[in-house]
Amino acid sequence: MPILVMKFGGTSVATLDRIRRAAKRIGREVANGYDVIVIVSAMSGETNRLVGLVDETSPLYDAREYDAVVSSGENVTAGLMALTLQEMDIPARSWQGWQVPLKTTSAHSAARIVDIPNDNINSKFAEGMKVAVVAGFQGISDEGRISTLGRGGSDTTAVAFAAAFGAERCDIYTDVDGVYTTDPRITDKARKLKKIAFEEMLELASLGAKVLQTRSVELAMRYKVKLRVLSSFEEYDPTAGTLICAEEDIVESRVVSGVAASREEAKMTLLQVKDTPGIAAAIFGPLAEAGINVDMIVQNISEKGHTDMTFSCPTAQVKRAEKALNEAKANGGIAFAELVADTNVAKVSVVGIGMRSQSGVAAKMFKVLSDEGINIKVIATSEIKISVLIDRKYMELAVQALHDAFELEKAG
Repeated sequence: MPILVMKFGGTSVATLDRIRRAAKRIGREVANGYDVIVIVSAMSGETNRLVGLVDETSPLYDAREYDAVVSSGENVTAGLMALTLQEMDIPARSWQGWQVPLKTTSAHSAARIVDIPNDNINSKFAEGMKVAVVAGFQGISDEGRISTLGRGGSDTTAVAFAAAFGAERCDIYTDVDGVYTTDPRITDKARKLKKIAFEEMLELASLGAKVLQTRSVELAMRYKVKLRVLSSFEEYDPTAGTLICAEEDIVESRVVSGVAASREEAKMTLLQVKDTPGIAAAIFGPLAEAGINVDMIVQNISEKGHTDMTFSCPTAQVKRAEKALNEAKANGGIAFAELVADTNVAKVSVVGIGMRSQSGVAAKMFKVLSDEGINIKVIATSEIKISVLIDRKYMELAVQALHDAFELEKAG
């Protein structure tokens, strides 16, 4: 039988009624002739509750025990889903990560998948099982401990299973009905895209779009997994949602496909850094060791042997970044006059594979922001993306203006 992977996020399994609704969708695919691997998240709000319990119990917690606690939410959902399917006379059973086994590294709370042997599940399919309900977000480390893949890790679990089992497609069911040109909460002109290229989705996911975890898109692109995002709350429609696919599967590439925005950004500047060979490595080495996700980097022109170095990172990581840099300074690794953190900024980006063959996108973007009186603090570009840091209070205005300027309301 062909295999289909279906992933249901927390809002899609938040109650028993929603689990039953999801189970009916699964049953329809079984009736269509598929063996189905279902990846489930914890019920909505459950992971936050478990994380809160850990924080309250042990603020400086052991990451291995953290994983043991927070992974339990997915186990509950998997069991309930399997029971619901059995009540519908569909042969199903639940699988925890260690039972598959989904093998990972030992980087607890941020583990990476090493291997997914398919012998166990395939043998059960051969015996007549029609649905394997797998707890997402979790696996077993090379030390034999329960591990988790980081928040949003169930998306990555689903894509990894689709790749490992050669699935026909991986459907991600969530509370939105697809990928939009921008956040519909910012502008009602946002439009759902029928198709989007892997590279564009990867950029949008990394730039603040919350539809998919970045790592899941990376995996899908690497293994050419057809990925579809659709709502679990709408009536069944085989053409619904947004298909994330290879660039060659899109007939005509748009110059700009979407505008992404992230308000949880900070701009950090090291003033009067001694400009010597290796200074960038001396700065960003300690940041990497501290697990800081550095994005945009700008170095000013050197003057009298000194320069300023600016970078962006998530606001939640500012304190850790300050600690890492100040410790590096105290240890003599780097010398700087002052470290300034600006936590009132936002990142706004335009993304599109059409930028490769179309000039003038940057000029148009900067002109639009200028016309709205929005000052640009930092600029970063790639082949299919242009990102700027601006004052956070202008984020919604910038998104709306750029969405209008690139006529994304005509996208589809």
